[in-house]
Amino acid sequence: MAMQYGMIVPQGWRMDLVGISDPVEAYETMTRVAQEAEATNYNSIWLFDHFHTVPEPTQEVTFECWTSMAALARDTKRVRIGQMVTCNGYRNPALMAKIASTVDVLSHGRLDFGIGAGWYEHEYRAYGYPYPDAPERLRYLREAVQVILAMWTQDEAVFEGKYYQIRGAINQPKGVQKPHIPLLIGGSGEQVTLKLVAQYGDACNISNADLPVLERKFSILKQHCETVGRDYNSIKRTLLINCFIGETEQEALAKLSERDRANLDTLRKQALVGTPDTIRQRLAEYEQAGIQEVIVWFPDAAKLDAVRLFAQGCIAK
Repeated sequence: MAMQYGMIVPQGWRMDLVGISDPVEAYETMTRVAQEAEATNYNSIWLFDHFHTVPEPTQEVTFECWTSMAALARDTKRVRIGQMVTCNGYRNPALMAKIASTVDVLSHGRLDFGIGAGWYEHEYRAYGYPYPDAPERLRYLREAVQVILAMWTQDEAVFEGKYYQIRGAINQPKGVQKPHIPLLIGGSGEQVTLKLVAQYGDACNISNADLPVLERKFSILKQHCETVGRDYNSIKRTLLINCFIGETEQEALAKLSERDRANLDTLRKQALVGTPDTIRQRLAEYEQAGIQEVIVWFPDAAKLDAVRLFAQGCIAK
């Protein structure tokens, strides 16, 4: 299978809608980027599931993931749509399965469901959610994926866990895709998260990893698959990566923050930086390492130039 390409649609969380004061225009910017991705042969578009901006919470606009996803499902026709990734702690998993099933129908079967344990403590505290430690958040996640799969596959879903219980929950429609909506589990924790991928996931996602790290994670995922009797090749392997692309090296470097410039050598190993020719070479290395879909985040996606340049110089080649 030839490597596929997706992209993050700007929604404000990473300060990528700054300067657009009208919230309606900010959303319409999201739609224009999504439609441009569709027109230029990206395979998928993705949204983050966060409420407050990073690296610092600000008053800048940050659109909620799932309501925006429902709108983008109707604003596009071909691209797959997904979340990078749904924070399990923000919504009850049975309700989340119902929401996802509805969005899969709205998109005519184009949804990828991404989920993770959650990490942004500031958001948890600000919105009044409990913030247990990482091992417990992962225990919540383990039960949640079982609840979600039950909601997608059982007529009257039943699950009795420590954290979640459902007792005859009906979820109709269950979505369009069979046997169910693809389940992507985000994160690269070696003892728990990658084991959950092997047990329950249809796809995994690793973020901003250099090649040695990526190869290690895939080796560990293979071991987990062998342990649970899962075909490693049945799991789609995706990479989320920052992309600073320009017609020239200087143009690409001008897009970096001061912090990025101070760590340029490391950044070049963990992100895509440079001209289309340079980036194509990096993409070939990731494909050789086993990545099947690269999902890129452009700091300037709202302006569309980077979206188009990557499509012309990397996807079309």
